[in-house]
Amino acid sequence: MRNTNLFIFFYLSLSPLFGQKLSSFFSLSLSLSLSVALRRFIPFIMESLPLETAEKIILRWDSTASEDARDKMIFSGDRDEADLYLQAVDEIQRSLSSVSVSEKVNSAIQIAMARLEDEFRNILISHTNPFDPTTEDEASQTLDPPSSSSSPKHPDNDESDEVSQTSLLRFNSDGAASSVTGSYRSTSSIREIDLIPSDAVYDLRCIAERMVSSGYLRECIQVYGSVRKSSVDASFRKLGIEKLSIGDVQRLQWDQLENKIRRWIRAAKVCVRTLFASEKKLCEQIFDGVGTSIDDACFMETVKGPAIQLFNFAEAISISRRSPEKLFKILDLHDALTELMPDIDVVFDSKSSETIRVQAAEILSRLGEAARGILSEFENAVLKEPSRVPVPGGTIHPLTRYVMNYISLISDYKVTLNELIVSKPSTGSRYSGDPGIPDLDLSEFEEKTPLDVHLIWIIVILQFNLDGKSKHYKDASLAHLFVMNNVHYIVQKVRGSPELREMIGDDYLKKLTGKFRQAATSYQRATWVRVLYCLRDEGLHVSGGFSSGVSKSALRERFKAFNAMFEEVHRTQAVWLIPDSQLREELRISISEKLIPAYRSFLGRFRGHIESGRHPENYIKYSVEDLEDAVLDFFEGVTVSQHLRRRSE
Repeated sequence: MRNTNLFIFFYLSLSPLFGQKLSSFFSLSLSLSLSVALRRFIPFIMESLPLETAEKIILRWDSTASEDARDKMIFSGDRDEADLYLQAVDEIQRSLSSVSVSEKVNSAIQIAMARLEDEFRNILISHTNPFDPTTEDEASQTLDPPSSSSSPKHPDNDESDEVSQTSLLRFNSDGAASSVTGSYRSTSSIREIDLIPSDAVYDLRCIAERMVSSGYLRECIQVYGSVRKSSVDASFRKLGIEKLSIGDVQRLQWDQLENKIRRWIRAAKVCVRTLFASEKKLCEQIFDGVGTSIDDACFMETVKGPAIQLFNFAEAISISRRSPEKLFKILDLHDALTELMPDIDVVFDSKSSETIRVQAAEILSRLGEAARGILSEFENAVLKEPSRVPVPGGTIHPLTRYVMNYISLISDYKVTLNELIVSKPSTGSRYSGDPGIPDLDLSEFEEKTPLDVHLIWIIVILQFNLDGKSKHYKDASLAHLFVMNNVHYIVQKVRGSPELREMIGDDYLKKLTGKFRQAATSYQRATWVRVLYCLRDEGLHVSGGFSSGVSKSALRERFKAFNAMFEEVHRTQAVWLIPDSQLREELRISISEKLIPAYRSFLGRFRGHIESGRHPENYIKYSVEDLEDAVLDFFEGVTVSQHLRRRSE
């Protein structure tokens, strides 16, 4: 605090005498200790050098005329020598404003500018601290604000406040770094770092002021841009950002692109929030106040090319051929860019950097359009999926697994997609060329979001497609089993995801549940009505009393028919598959509840008529227990022996 008060006293006492130069110097000096600042400013408040002395100092450091001057750098040696050289340049510049300027003075200023250009380049190169993008990437992962589709990544509020307060303590009001090395100024998610030490920043500014005032603005900007751009390029290589054209990106296989997208998202956060932001801060420290918009010109000279290279990758993805597997990575890109847009607006806030802001905004818009288009095309692909070969055993079709896993992932992105999907599907009308296409009554879903209705519509057209595929089974029982398996899988996937269940809603879930139960009922009717029909009493009695009126020949044929029919069902349906163990057990129980009591009753009523005749074992082949065991073989997807297992007698 005492040092700060001395600075203020020093500034107020001398500002009437030295005006703008002192103001510029004072703003920079806040990043230096008081003793260093005073020592550096003393030459500027001393009596000016004689012109002849100034010329001699300039000529002494003429690298074209002196080998000693070529081997040494002024600002790398004695500090007093550097200050004296700056004084000499100031004196030469003042002489240029007079009416009569000698050729000797003109030559001296050209020599001085060439020298300062070399010094400027040398300071930039030798004092550029290595940028470690790995560290910044880790910091980005720790301090990123929450995105629309992910959980918050901020530390708790107390820690955030502490970080923010510490950062404010380490930086002064104009953004100049304090003497603490590697300190941060954290504004929102932007985390600037010191790319060059503050002493070197001061020297660079002193040189820049003199080059610009002598008309060497273009040379100054070119030197600065070339050195700093090389540094940015090196950071890009460490972050794994490749120089790929839009055509190069679009020619890559999708599995290659997936890895590159993940890497790009991490790298883009580091580039915008730390690398580009820190480059902008450095430009402001060196060039702010030196001339109109020079700091912005130097910043754009440094980062425009790398920034365009960075965003070209996302642009290539946004305009690439659409396909369902790309949706989620495109949404990841969209979320990342949405999260970065406020930071892009801050870092690229000038008129000259408007093209970067516009490019980022256009890419974001195209990514959103791509996501909408992919969802629409996915719906059409589900409806049109052409496979006609029945899946063996009536199990779950690959299309069903794919679609339900896909929409489960869609539900994970519901926050983003609810913003992007604003219109409900046009349902049957959009596929009017297909006879029998389902027409979803949207009035049932007035309270649902457009995205919710799209997911319900996808399930509707999936069922429509599955119903068509079921018709390729020659066995009606297997067709019903196929529908039951697949709709049950749909129900289980919806129930297993809280997000998806909320979006689909319990009302529609009840309809789905009713459909697979109806399919189970239809299966039982198609299979077991014929089997149970063999166990009826009709056709077994002849005229006369009940006990004496049974036709033994008809009874034998009835037992033979039942045995043959049950054996055929057992042989075929043991190979059929119900993957869900609970559903498999429920259907077996339902079968047993119908079959076993009917067989036990029939056997009880007519066993005596068969056993009193010859070879009863040819007709009564199975006990009730045999059938109970046989039912356990059903729907395992495994071939069983040709004959049923029989209990030992």
